[in-house]
Amino acid sequence: MRRLLGLIVLIGGLVPLVAGAAEEPPRALAVTDPAALRELDLREHRGEASAHPGFGLQQLLDPQAEADSSAPFGNDRLFALPRLRGLRAALADELQRSAKSHPAPQWTLFDLDKLEASTTRFVLAGIVNRIDRGYVAADGCGEVRLIYRPVHDTGAGPQRLPMTLNLVLRARGAGDAMSCRDVATRWLAADAWPEVGVDRARRLIASGGPLESLGPAAIDRLEINLQIATEQDLATGEFRADYLLYVFRFDPASGRYEAGPMENQIDRDRLLADHDLGQAFKRWLLQPDNLAAFDRGTLIIPDAYLARSATAVTPAAFSHAPQRPAAGLAGPATADPLIGDADIVAALQRAADRGLVLQTIRSPAGFERRLNDITCSGCHQTLGIGGFHFPGVDWTAEPARRSAAAGSPHFIADQDRRRTIAVAVKDGRVPDYARGFTDRPELSGASFAGHERGEGWGAACGLSDAGGRVDPSFRNWTCAAGLTCQPVRGATTFPIGMCFVAPR
Repeated sequence: MRRLLGLIVLIGGLVPLVAGAAEEPPRALAVTDPAALRELDLREHRGEASAHPGFGLQQLLDPQAEADSSAPFGNDRLFALPRLRGLRAALADELQRSAKSHPAPQWTLFDLDKLEASTTRFVLAGIVNRIDRGYVAADGCGEVRLIYRPVHDTGAGPQRLPMTLNLVLRARGAGDAMSCRDVATRWLAADAWPEVGVDRARRLIASGGPLESLGPAAIDRLEINLQIATEQDLATGEFRADYLLYVFRFDPASGRYEAGPMENQIDRDRLLADHDLGQAFKRWLLQPDNLAAFDRGTLIIPDAYLARSATAVTPAAFSHAPQRPAAGLAGPATADPLIGDADIVAALQRAADRGLVLQTIRSPAGFERRLNDITCSGCHQTLGIGGFHFPGVDWTAEPARRSAAAGSPHFIADQDRRRTIAVAVKDGRVPDYARGFTDRPELSGASFAGHERGEGWGAACGLSDAGGRVDPSFRNWTCAAGLTCQPVRGATTFPIGMCFVAPR
C-alpha cells in the first residue's frame, strides 16, 4: 500500500488535523497575503514615502546592479550571477548523479533547463517569522525566512516547479539598534493591523514595521529543497519522490555561496563507516545535558558529525525504511545499530539520576523518532504538502488555482508554540524553546488533547501492541472522540498509528 503512504506523506498526512489544515497562519508570524507578497517582491507601488527596495531576489542577491524594470529578472540572469556559481554547479552535479541512480523511463528527473530558463523566475511565496529559533541565532532574536518558488511561463499560463529557495535572514539587520523585545513587539503588532494587500506590504517595510531594516546585509544563508526525481507506476499505484536538500553560505574569499554543513543533518553513512567518529558521536549525544537538549528539540549537533547535502525519500515517514536518517544509528532498521536499545535505556537512567526530567523521549522508540525528527530530511518526511512544510502562496496563479493552504499541518499546528515564544520575548520573559515531535507539535507543558488540530482524523497517535500497551514516548498521543488509533497499512510495525474512524 505504498500508494496510501504516498498520499499520507506527500499530501499532508491525509490532511490530518482537519481543522488546522484549512487554517491560515496568524498574520503576526507569517506573510501569506497574495497581494502583499506581490508588492514586496515587485514593488510596483514604490514611492517617496515607501522607498524600501523590497524582497525580489535581484534586490537581495545582486543589490549593486541597476534594476531594469522593463526586463524581468529571469532565472537565466539569476544563475549567471557569480555568487551563485557554486549553487548552480552543485545542482548540475547532483542531477548527473541522480540520472545514473534514477534511470529513465521509470524515473522523471527535475528539469534544470526549465529552472534556468529566461521564462522562469523565483517568486516570493511567503515570509515566515522564526523568533522561536532564538536559541540558535547568535543575538537570540531568531530568523526571518523569505521563501521563493520558481514559476515557469509556459505561454499558456504559469507553471510552478517543485522547488523552494529560502533566504534565511537574521531577524534584525546588521548594526540594528533594536532589541529582541523590539523585534517581537513589531511582529506581534502586525496581527492587529487592518491593512491588506499593497497597503499591508507598505506598512511591513515602513518605519516601525517588522521588515523595515531587513535587506541583503541580514542574509545568513540560502537553502534549497527540490523534488529531484519521481517514480510512479500507474498500474500498481506505486509512487516515490526524492527531494534534494542543500544549505549554502556566502564565502567572502571566493565571493560565492558555497555548500556548508546542514544544521542537525546527521551524516549517517560517514558515522557508520568511521568507527571512531561514530563512537565519538554516540558518547557526545548520550551525555545527560546533550540528551536533555535532544529531548527538548533544541540540540545543536557539532559540524564534525553533519552532512553537506541530503536526499529525503518519500514515502518513508511511517516505516523503518533504510532511507530514514536514523536507520543504522538506532532502532530496528539494522541488527546492530550504532546506538542500541541498552545504550539508550542506560542514558535515560543517567539523565534521571541527574534529576533531568525528559518531556518527549521516554523509550528507545522515542529516541529513534527524535533522531529522525531532528534532521532536515526526517522532518521533511513528516506531514508535508508535496514535500514542503511551507509551499507558500502562488499569487501568479488565478485565485481558483492557488493552494488551499500556505502551510502544512505541522506548520499550522506549530504556530501556537511560536507565538507563545514571541509573546514571552516581547514581555521580557525567558522563553521555553522546547518543541514536540513534528508528527505531534504540542506546546511545552500543554497539549492539543481534545482539539481536532492534534487529535483529528489522520493525526499521529500512540498505537497499542498486542498486550494493549502503548510505548511510553507516545502514551499521550490520543485520538478525538469517535476515532481510534490504527496501524498504517503498508508500513512496517511501529508504535505510531493514525487516528481513523473505527472499523465496523
